[in-house]
Amino acid sequence: MTTDLVAAVDIGGTKIAGALVNGAGELLHRLQRPTRARESADSVLRSLTDVLTPLTEHPLWSRVGAVGVGSAGPVDARNGTVSPVNIAAWRDFPLVEGIRKTTGDLPVALVGDGAAIAAGEHWMGAARGRANALCMVVSTGVGGGLILDGRLRPGPTGNAGHIGHISVDFNGELCPCGGRGCVERIASGTNIARYALASGWRPAEPEGDLTAAGVALAARAGDPVALEAYERAARALAAGIAATATLVELETVVIGGGVSQSGEVLFGPLRRALGEYATLPFVSDLEVVPAELGTDAGLVGAAAVCWSDSDTFLSLGAAGN
Repeated sequence: MTTDLVAAVDIGGTKIAGALVNGAGELLHRLQRPTRARESADSVLRSLTDVLTPLTEHPLWSRVGAVGVGSAGPVDARNGTVSPVNIAAWRDFPLVEGIRKTTGDLPVALVGDGAAIAAGEHWMGAARGRANALCMVVSTGVGGGLILDGRLRPGPTGNAGHIGHISVDFNGELCPCGGRGCVERIASGTNIARYALASGWRPAEPEGDLTAAGVALAARAGDPVALEAYERAARALAAGIAATATLVELETVVIGGGVSQSGEVLFGPLRRALGEYATLPFVSDLEVVPAELGTDAGLVGAAAVCWSDSDTFLSLGAAGN
């Protein structure tokens, strides 16, 4: 039997997406459902099953040799469980077991969504050809994954590189993760908008966009509060990036997610702040570039994890195999 495809799953707080992916990174069949993150654990699992079942019924399913999963975290790849900060009902939830009720005995590779995105950008995106890279997503949360010595390094539980929960303000606000002053608590899209609104910013139009995208639009027009909100977020990101780069010696940082779409409103102050924080010779030339894979980065990356160490299929960090 030919097994030249993988099933990829991307689990986030807003949507769950799935696809059949070939060895060229092409999504041959894709679908998604709302996560229903505020509902019960079984309800969220039903959303996942509603994605997986049509994939298993597709004519190409017989060619699938593994299932790659990138999930909002923390994840525990050793035990096949997840406890996403943004899915309250899933605490130590047996995700791999739930997936296998639909997909059968195929190998399942589970990593955090940041690690999945790193695998995707290294395979088909902005980190292609880079030996040492941090790939980040800055959206409703802030996540990341590490490419070191040319390979994805998800760590024993699948969470390595989760830069969003590095503390950059020891006396800062309490983060939902339990820490204080986390990068995510300052630099996520949700918190950029929250800070701007609390500081008195309002969109020019009465029914204008109250999200980070609306703040970015105002920043481009020169609104001082909007500019301050993005400057603050950029400094938090730069502090986290500089710490990570100093620890593991990076050459490239790839940034994707909705907030990255603000362009130079974010990247300009981020590069300036990095000039202040990343000062040692081995990190002072750190390259910062936008991601290339867009909204499907998590799916491409979940598939990439299955091929990370093999010409066939290898469940890197897989649970229960």
